[in-house]
Amino acid sequence: MDDIVPRELISLADDEGNSVTVSVLGRSPGWAAGLGAEIVVRTPCLSGRCYLALNVTKLENWSDALNRLDAGEDVAWMEMSRGASIFIQLDGERDCPEVVVEDESGSMVTVRVPIALPDDWIADHRQRLHQVMNHWVPMLSA
Repeated sequence: MDDIVPRELISLADDEGNSVTVSVLGRSPGWAAGLGAEIVVRTPCLSGRCYLALNVTKLENWSDALNRLDAGEDVAWMEMSRGASIFIQLDGERDCPEVVVEDESGSMVTVRVPIALPDDWIADHRQRLHQVMNHWVPMLSA
């Protein structure tokens, strides 16, 4: 199992066909300290994707965001950087969490996706982050 390259940093999905994922594509070809990644949004009526660059600081910020979510707080991840931002609101308008993907600097599109999440989703995402960091961060430091 150690040979499996962790790709999905974020995988938020429900039985209604709504999902938001952040997948690591590999090392960024133009940035030695970065990873290429993409956000993919899917719902029964639309789908889309946008590229983003990740670095160690953004991964650490995702860890902080998970801690705040676990404490019951809404979060904004990558809000002040170039590229897309992800907002997670625990109590959305439809009585379930909502994920908002905002690509203000690129496509200028904002998508709000209600997603009924399982109880253990934060623990699952901490494990995903741990796997991504253990695999990819040493390559960025080299």
